[in-house]
Amino acid sequence: MADKHGVNQGEGNRDAAERYNEATRHHVETHDVKKEAEEAKRAMNGGEAEDLKRAEQLGKRHAKEEDPKLKGGAKRSA
Repeated sequence: MADKHGVNQGEGNRDAAERYNEATRHHVETHDVKKEAEEAKRAMNGGEAEDLKRAEQLGKRHAKEEDPKLKGGAKRSA
């Protein structure tokens, strides 16, 4: 992915990391994250749980590869 100067930074894209960190900081400063966490917990333990789990599985199917830590040390595919 190219940064604002058109230079590909590869996997360790500092510009993308900076944008993500700033957006995260802004969200934490402007939202009630404790309330949001409680709402998410209720959703995962309530009627939305199955829909959320299906959405998670769908997202994982689109991932290039699974995190080996989540799959008991699965090897990276070539």
